[in-house]
Amino acid sequence: MEHAAVILKKGEGRTIKSGGMWIYDNEIDSVMGSFTDGDIVQVRDFDGYPMGKGFINANSKIRIRMMTRKKDQEVDKDFIRMRVRNAWEYRKKTVDISSCRVVFGEADWLPGLVVDKFSDVLVVQSLALGIDRWKEEIILALKECMAEDGISIRGVYERSDAKVRRQEGMELQKGFLGPEFDTKVEILENGVRYLVDVKDGQKTGFFLDQKYNRKAVQRLCKDAKVLDCFTHTGSFALNAGIGGASHVLGVDASQLAVSQARENAALNGLDGRIEFTCADVFELLPELERKGEEFDVVILDPPAFAKSRNSIKNAVKGYREINLRAMKLVKEGGYLATCSCSHFMDAQLFAKTIRQAAANAHKRLRQVEFRTQAPDHPILWAAEESYYLKFYIFQICSEL
Repeated sequence: MEHAAVILKKGEGRTIKSGGMWIYDNEIDSVMGSFTDGDIVQVRDFDGYPMGKGFINANSKIRIRMMTRKKDQEVDKDFIRMRVRNAWEYRKKTVDISSCRVVFGEADWLPGLVVDKFSDVLVVQSLALGIDRWKEEIILALKECMAEDGISIRGVYERSDAKVRRQEGMELQKGFLGPEFDTKVEILENGVRYLVDVKDGQKTGFFLDQKYNRKAVQRLCKDAKVLDCFTHTGSFALNAGIGGASHVLGVDASQLAVSQARENAALNGLDGRIEFTCADVFELLPELERKGEEFDVVILDPPAFAKSRNSIKNAVKGYREINLRAMKLVKEGGYLATCSCSHFMDAQLFAKTIRQAAANAHKRLRQVEFRTQAPDHPILWAAEESYYLKFYIFQICSEL
């Protein structure tokens, strides 16, 4: 099959040469032959050296997303099925597969595609034109792989309603792929039951990336008074409750999230020990401090304050402020779990920001552990966008 050939400018293609997956519009010198957006093209260096194949989209700043480094590899049905099988086999080795991310875009060499498995339901998010063409084939292949392991998928829901699709020149899409089913799906994770709203929940309905970080918090919470900020549907709060906390206060600015969190607490028989309130965390923390409240454990799981490079400065202020306030609310010798899910807020900058917050709060930090996202969200070295979640647990001590 004859493909158009994309020639890079001299000195460009640094990302893919170091193992990354993307070629930007300003790295391309010329295109030989014709193509339709979403087509597979050959990629060659300025001197004609073959770099592999990827799919092209003239609407996107990420002009090409690489699919293979092998110049003779056809990107066909068999190739896609091989990628899908590899993704599933990897999850079986590394995580609890009852609910997990089964495809994580570039880190599974299926760029632009996310598939989450919640019990017996799949949720698909397609964010790139080239992979969109393979969506149905990928779902079929996943179902077949799972069937071999005795797992029957009862329904598939598409959540391709993220605004970034517009940057690819694509319409937003949301709805059932196949027969309709109840979109409130019950899952079990770390011994905690949740109702996941795959239709109207954030992103694909539930944040699986914090699975083992939530579990790490459980053991700190026995007989503890706990504050869980940005609780969303209550996941850290519920882990604190299951871990034996005497009282948990969960806070979120979304009334819908708070209602779902209360539902989840009742599902686990924890509604007596956990209370949820709808409030702005930035306003609530100073108010709790004024009242003289103290907690054994404070958890900060904020949304991504830095959604682009331009917003980093403001994000640093936000992270510094909430960490400073949280540290002041932790009892002497108590614990703080704090994280950032923005890949623009890199690990060094996040650590520096926490260090500044501790200095301003006159607190000393003893690091208990540092964690990242769960292994079903693998970090592909050289594809920086695949590393985004930084998670610390500290013991908070007064300055001596």
